[in-house]
This record gives sequence, C-alpha cells and structure tokens, in this order.
Amino acid sequence: MNRKKKRSQKGKQKEITQGIFGVLEKEPKKSFNYKQIASKLGITDTAGRNLIIKRLSQLAAKERIEEVERGRFRVIPSQNYFHGVVDVTSRGNAYVVCDELDQDVFVPFNKLNKAMHGDEVEVYVYPRRKSKKMEGEINQIFKRAKMTFVGVLQLQKNFGFVRPSDIRMYTDIFVPKSKLNGAEDGDKVLVEIKDWPEKADSPFGKIVETFGRPGEHDTEIHAILAEYGLPYRFPEEVEHDADKLDTSITEEEIKKRRDMRDVLTFTIDPKDAKDFDDALSFRILENGNYEVGIHIADVSHYLKPGTLLDDEAYSRATSVYLVDRVVPMLPEILSNGACSLRPHEEKYTFSAVFEINDKAHVVDEWFGRTVTYSDQRFAYEEAQHIIETQEDAIPAAISLTGNDYKVSKPIVEATLKLDELAKTMRKKRMQNGAISFDKVEVKFNLDEDHVPVGVYFKTSKDANKLIEEFMLLANRKVSEFIGKQRPKKTFVYRVHDEPNEDKLFALNGVISRFGYKLDLRDRKTITSSLNNLLDEVKGKGEQNLVDTLAIRSMSKAKYTTENIGHYGLAFDYYSHFTSPIRRYPDVMAHRLLQHYLDGGKSVKESEYEEKCEHSSNMEALAANAERDSIKYMQVKFMEDHKDQEFLGVISGVTEWGIYVEIIQNKCEGMVRIRDIKDDYYTFDEKQYALVGEVTKNMYQLGDEVVVKVKNTDLVKRHLDFELLGKREDF
Repeated sequence: MNRKKKRSQKGKQKEITQGIFGVLEKEPKKSFNYKQIASKLGITDTAGRNLIIKRLSQLAAKERIEEVERGRFRVIPSQNYFHGVVDVTSRGNAYVVCDELDQDVFVPFNKLNKAMHGDEVEVYVYPRRKSKKMEGEINQIFKRAKMTFVGVLQLQKNFGFVRPSDIRMYTDIFVPKSKLNGAEDGDKVLVEIKDWPEKADSPFGKIVETFGRPGEHDTEIHAILAEYGLPYRFPEEVEHDADKLDTSITEEEIKKRRDMRDVLTFTIDPKDAKDFDDALSFRILENGNYEVGIHIADVSHYLKPGTLLDDEAYSRATSVYLVDRVVPMLPEILSNGACSLRPHEEKYTFSAVFEINDKAHVVDEWFGRTVTYSDQRFAYEEAQHIIETQEDAIPAAISLTGNDYKVSKPIVEATLKLDELAKTMRKKRMQNGAISFDKVEVKFNLDEDHVPVGVYFKTSKDANKLIEEFMLLANRKVSEFIGKQRPKKTFVYRVHDEPNEDKLFALNGVISRFGYKLDLRDRKTITSSLNNLLDEVKGKGEQNLVDTLAIRSMSKAKYTTENIGHYGLAFDYYSHFTSPIRRYPDVMAHRLLQHYLDGGKSVKESEYEEKCEHSSNMEALAANAERDSIKYMQVKFMEDHKDQEFLGVISGVTEWGIYVEIIQNKCEGMVRIRDIKDDYYTFDEKQYALVGEVTKNMYQLGDEVVVKVKNTDLVKRHLDFELLGKREDF
C-alpha cells in the first residue's frame, strides 16, 4: 500500500473517530448503536458503516467508550473533562465557566484551540497542584456563540482582513477578494466566519454588510445593533404581511369582549412616547370601593402563531431602546397604530380589572378581552403637576400641546385617588421586603443631526410610580391566577433569585469606604439595610456608583416556566403581562391566559421553556446594545468638552488604571496607570486602590478626583482622562 493511500485511510479513520465522539459526547447519558451514529454523521455507504462498527469495537477495547449493552455504546465520563462556556478576557486568555465546578478554569491563549468568547465547549482540566488555580485546555467546541463580527476592513491587493471591534475576539478575520462584497478599505463592516482551516491562524470569512465610514453617526449606531445580532429594519415580506392586517374595530368582535368604552380611561407615558400599550380606567362603585382597570394592548389579536409576523416578533423578542431611536419588535402599523392606545380612539385590549377598597386591598378580580376608549393622554410631567398641585390647570411649559389647558374634574379626581392607592400599595410592598432601585437614568438632548448638546437625568416621581404600581399589580395578579391553579399549568414567569452571598460581602467591602454598611444576617435585614443604603446615597456623588454596584450584586431576572418568585419585588408570583408591544413574553402570557380562561389544558412546558430562554437571551443583548449606545453618546458629548476640568468619583480600579465617573454628567472614562507620572503606582486588590511606591499616595475606589478629557474614541466608544489630582488638592 502506498504512503498516499495510507494517509488517506488514516485521515478517514480520524474523521470517523471524531464523529463518534462528537455524537456520544453531545448526549453523554444516552447510548447509541452504529446505525444511529451513522445516521447522525450522514454516512450511508456500507464501507463507512463498517468503519464505524470497527472503530466502536476498537474504542471499547481501549476503554475510551463503553458498551452498555450488546451493540450500544456511550462515552465514559472523565473526571477531568467538563462542559462550560468560554469567557475571553481583553488580553486574549480565557476562563471556562462550568456549573459543576466551584471555580472558573483558566485557559491560556495558546490552549484555546480556536474557541471564541461565549462558545459552549468541553475543557480538559489539568490535575491540580496544591493552592494552584484550575487550568485547562479546550478539547472540543460544541456550539459557537456567534459567527458574525463587526470590524474595520484593512484591504490588501488580493485580500482583506477585518479587525473586530470586540476586544474579546482575539484574532482578525481573513477575507478573500471574491468575498469582499464591494466593501472598501477602512469601511466598518459585518463579517461572517465561513471556515477556520486547521492550520490557519485566522478564520476565513465574507463581508455580509457594509455600514459606512467609522465615526459617522448612523455607521456606529447600526454597528452597535449588528454586534449583538439585532436587526434595524424589517424584512419586506414582514412589512407586507403587517400592512394586510385588518385593524378596524368591528361590531362582531366587540360582542365577544367586555365593553368598557364608557368607563373613564386614560394613559400616562413619557412625553416623547409613540406607542401606548397600557391605560388605566377608574370608577367608584356603589359600595364605595373603586374599580381600577389595567388595560393592555391586545397584540395577540393581531399576532397569530405560525405567521411571518409572529416569527419575526419572536425572533426579536424585544424592542431595543437606543439613545436616538427605538428598534421596535412589531412593525409600525401595529406598534404605533392598531395596538397603540391613542387618545379618543377605540381599541381592542386585554384587561385586568380589580375591585379595590380604601386600604388598597384587592377584593375582586376579572381578566379577559375588552374594548376600551382612551379619554385622555397624559405625559408624566402633566400627571405629576396634578398630583403635586391638585389643580386642573396644566401650564403650557409642561403640556403636550404647548398651550395652557384644563383637565376635567373626574380625571383629576381619578388621578389623585389612583396616586393615593399606589402609595399605599408601594408602602406595603416595601414592608414585605421589596428593594427600591430608583437608579438615575442618563438622557441626552439631541439636535436634529443626533449630536448631543446636553445631558440630563431621568428620575422616577409619583406619576411614574403610580403607573409602575398598577402595572406590578396586574403582572402579579395574572401570575397568581394561573400559578395557583391545580393541576399545575405551564405559564411564563418573570423570576428573580436571591442575591449571591459572595457578591453581597464584596458590596459591603466597597460601600464601607463611604461609611455605609449592610446587615447580612438574614433576608429581612439584607433588604432593609439595602433600602436604607439606596436612600442614604440619593443626591450624593457616589450615588450612581453605589446604585450600580448594588444592582450588580443582585441575581439577574429572567423568564422561565419554573416559578421561584421575584426577590427584588418580594412577590411569590410574577409575570410580564403589561407590555406586549415591546416584549414577546407578554404576548405569550396573553395567549396562555386566554387559553386557560377558555378551559384549555396545560401546554407543553419544554416548548415554552425554550421560548423563555430565547427571550431572556434577547433581552440581555438588547440591554448591552442600549448601554453601548449611551456610551457612544457620552463619548460624542465629551468631544466638545476637552478643555474643561471635571470633578469625578473613582468608579473602578484595575491593574491597568482607574475608571472615573464625572459627577456632573455620569460619563465614565479611564486614567491609565502609565499616565500617572508623580510616582510608580501598583494595584492593591484588597484596598481597591492604586498605591504609589515612594509616596504611598493612594487613589481608592470612591475617591473624588479632578480630571480632564485626554482622548475620545467614537469607534471604540472609549474615553481617556488625564488625572489632575484629588479634590482636596484644588
């Protein structure tokens, strides 16, 4: 036999072996026969099947796999192999996070074996020496987290390289000339990895979209969306399907619903809102109690399972709120039209209607489809004015119309009573252990070219809290209504687990620098001291830092069919029901609620759990995109303030420098350790500080410092500051 043929057979044997392990390791608890393995590998010829039979016997003989019964094999679990997710650092090394291990496995760059950030992998963990951290090597990649990357194209004569913007992507991507798709040198592009040959240092890809020149506004905003795989336009066929919908209000449909058009109803939303997916109705009952209706746009009336429109909504799972635009989950004909509860229009709604007494106790409840008519649209500022003054006159300065006008007496009375009930419900919720996260939101005043000309902070006032409390009530009561039914029925819950103890200890260490302390004895003392902390820092320079760190110490809320309650809200049952225009889980909740109201049996849990997981993942991506758009605008804003000195608070300390958040506008930038020239500084992890070797001068988390903008990078969305000194030095 010649060498070439031997090599060919060896290659085939290696391919079959890898294929066998690929099948067995993917489902390690199952056993497979040779026919099942051949089917999964797409091998249909007799020679290929015989080679599988032969290799199975050989691998079993060498005890690399086990024959659990005649002709059926499974992988032998190894104590050194673990399943996990790759977390690549900015330096190119990585950690693999494994549920079954008590610490993350460090993987040096040269042992990544082409695994990328977020990939599901099998990691081989080296036997540990005493007191050494876990270290390992990537053995197998099960699932890629992503295959498309945003970056800048560097063009050569016959090929190009795309250098990804994501610092966790440690390699550039080779693009042959035939796959450039018209992109030019220096363009910001979206590149898709198509192959990564075994001996190639870089993966091979093709340009799938060109955004434009780096630094231009639309280029950067579209690139932010693309980095997270979020679309910024609807496919034509989806728009076409939406345009064909019958959005008229018909007598035939009204007869199937509870008609609440005669009940006083109004909306309270942000001044610049374009869609209104919730409204409140109010009337006093003969027994002196109050009927409060929470009316939600009946999106599920238009969005039917199995349609292109529904598939697109599910795929997006959420609207994305960037600084200068909203990328909606639904086409405009629904989000701003048929499903928007606009004033003086009849709309199909899905409602939770409660009878509430003076003590804000719910004494009766009703859920179902309705038809409503909105008598008034309020901006939060207008409703707040009524609450603060108890007057019916809205001044031009805050009115939606820009003119002075008067509100009808019934609406003023309804607003004041609803505010009173909301405050009672909120007080009760806080007494039950809810945590009050009223984090300051950074907002921008933009000119017509989307250039930020000012920064302001959005805080939650009584009008915001009024709406929040009634939305929470509807979400909780819908969830309770389904969750308490027996036999158990599948539903979509919004859950929030208890905080991680280690993170709470770390938070306590940080806030002690500011003179605060948490009581970590039990759940009651934790929530009480957390609320006291959040109240004490209000209006202080360290507020945003402490708020952010407190939120990070919490578990992340998510969607699931397994109800464990909501820790942050102190609810045993909680779902999302009130925003179906912008959240797909709310659409699912509407469908399931109606299904059970109609006497339907419990739906398949695994199917809905998968949808919940997808919705949670998309929510996280949208949140990242929103954060990046804020960061981009902050950098853009600071471009015009390079000569100014700013007072800031040290919001982070690392071995390569300190992060400083400007108190005046919440913009955060970095002072690199090499740029602090008055001494040689080293990172003291225990003290959250940089310490000068000679002077022992210390820059510690929470210290107030004066900085100046050194450099702004719109493409990387990064600010570099020059450190001028501590506040007390000025």
